[in-house]
Amino acid sequence: MKNLIKLSFLLVWMFFITGNEHMYAQNSSNFKKTVIVKKNNQRVPSKTVIYKKPKRKVVAVRTLSNRTIIKHKGINYYYSNNRFYTYSGGSYIVIAPKIGFRIKTLPVGYIKIKHPNRNYFWFNGIFYNNVDDGYEVVEPEIGTIIYELPDEYERVEVDGSSYYEFDNVLYEKIQIDGARAYEVIGFIEQ
Repeated sequence: MKNLIKLSFLLVWMFFITGNEHMYAQNSSNFKKTVIVKKNNQRVPSKTVIYKKPKRKVVAVRTLSNRTIIKHKGINYYYSNNRFYTYSGGSYIVIAPKIGFRIKTLPVGYIKIKHPNRNYFWFNGIFYNNVDDGYEVVEPEIGTIIYELPDEYERVEVDGSSYYEFDNVLYEKIQIDGARAYEVIGFIEQ
């Protein structure tokens, strides 16, 4: 019996002495590393962008409920039901908001996006930053990643490569940990 206890003690001691340098709790060799690559701010001339659909769909309504007037560079724009509008010919036409537009509260259903240089609030293709008295529409940084495209995105081709575009922002489809995502890769100059 004493020999069995000594042998057990010796085996346990040898195990700890010789094997501890390679033991890691929850070690996994199947981890995936996300690398953030800083890219230059790429601007693409609009002449080089080919849209897959020849005409854009224009959405217009005659009246807006609970509209908020937004003055931007001396022009009135309107905000209602989480959308931005301009007024033309007796109708309110849905537009993508201009950089610098400000709203008091974020749309219902917004998503918070973390980026190394700043955090964004995102809703249906529009990026917002928190400012003193509300939220301001901003241009995202190259490398910002979203997990769904906005409703009115369009497929485009630039120099033979296919991308997605919304509000002059170009997105490329990528995979992150097996999930589909879209990375901001550039902007279309108007």
